[in-house]
Amino acid sequence: MSQDVFSEGFWDERYGESERIWSGAPNPQLVDRVTGLRPGRALEVGAGEGADAIWLAQQGWQVTALDVSRVALDKAAAHAADSGLADRITWQQVDLSAWAGEPGTYDLVSAQFMYLDQPALTTLYRQLGEAVAPGGTLLLVGHHPIDPRHGDHDFPDVRWTPEEAVSWLDPDDWTSVDLATVRREGHLGTMHDGIVQALRA
Repeated sequence: MSQDVFSEGFWDERYGESERIWSGAPNPQLVDRVTGLRPGRALEVGAGEGADAIWLAQQGWQVTALDVSRVALDKAAAHAADSGLADRITWQQVDLSAWAGEPGTYDLVSAQFMYLDQPALTTLYRQLGEAVAPGGTLLLVGHHPIDPRHGDHDFPDVRWTPEEAVSWLDPDDWTSVDLATVRREGHLGTMHDGIVQALRA
């Protein structure tokens, strides 16, 4: 698989194709899992056009949102400004395959459907786990390999089972870990999300 499909240029081109390439709604597993958590500092990884970061800000979180694409982040910042939330979100352009991490910083770290190849994805998930502050929550959501391929943007290496993803984390770091596979209906038909939700020791 070519690394080009995970590059800034690839995603800038993709996000430049139309005004919105995603729905503008937050990911349903984020809403389901985070509603009710006490707001604090959140890291939203792979922010895209900003729907998840904006939803978190609306719930009272102070959000740092990362993405490789400047085109996506410019759109996201505009959407946040339109929502009156510009002061609650910091947008950062980051190559996540080379991200250095921020250990012990965030009360919530959320990564929904990350597009990185291996071994960069494993490394990133470990760094995201380390970025969670004591008592904070890590939420990883990804495409489950049980599904057939959906469209030209769906790459084999980004698929994982919850059991695979949790094995990339240090088990001594977490007081509880919840693994789940959730079926949902999307614009591409029936899909399954793999979920890892962990509470930092």
